[in-house]
Amino acid sequence: MKSSIIAFGLVIGIFSFCALAAENTESKRVESSTSVLKDVQAIPDKTIPTYLFEKAEGIAIIPGVLKGAFGLGGRWGKGVIMVRTENGTWSDPCFITLAGGSFGWQIGGQSTDFVLVFRTKRSIEGVESGKLTLGADASVTAGPVGRNAEASTDVQLKAEIYSYAKSRGLFAGVSIEGTSLSIDDNANATFYDSKDVNASTIFAGKMPKEPPSAAKLHKALTDLSTGKTAAADTTISGAGK
Repeated sequence: MKSSIIAFGLVIGIFSFCALAAENTESKRVESSTSVLKDVQAIPDKTIPTYLFEKAEGIAIIPGVLKGAFGLGGRWGKGVIMVRTENGTWSDPCFITLAGGSFGWQIGGQSTDFVLVFRTKRSIEGVESGKLTLGADASVTAGPVGRNAEASTDVQLKAEIYSYAKSRGLFAGVSIEGTSLSIDDNANATFYDSKDVNASTIFAGKMPKEPPSAAKLHKALTDLSTGKTAAADTTISGAGK
């Protein structure tokens, strides 16, 4: 009898530990995403133009994306996406997974932070449906860099998504066609402590309670998209009008 009680206690303890570890994992993902956004502000002349955040319909941040293999390359990572709600504010973070393959001789591995700037509601709807393949379901191109960068590719390519990767502390436009974004339902359920939560509810800004780590990310993105960090950028390419 005593051994059964001890065994039962161990099982409960293991499940509790696993639940706490999972929760901490999602919170750390949000915290890492916040750090990436703060890096955007670090060197205004060498990073993502602020006016893009002001006009964006959605922002995806995927910290620590892994790339590289022996012979067959690929990318894999987990991050979050936040979208504009109907009243113009930002939604809470929705968890996503990034995955994609590339062929060619590659040896070794690399960890990179990615930021994707969604410029259209259509591309957001693609993510909301469950899975979006960049380049196939929505056009994607390497984004312009620097405070004075002109988004000339807007007119030429009509890209729906701008993509960036951070290397050596600086952001640079990068092509990631063929990579897919998928909703991470399990992570959303864990982070928001609800089995009923889905991407549509999060994107609509209808979450009843915002976790502390999400509040910090929310503030960082709001600051970027309202010109508080670099007011001079709001006059570029008609932004802020």
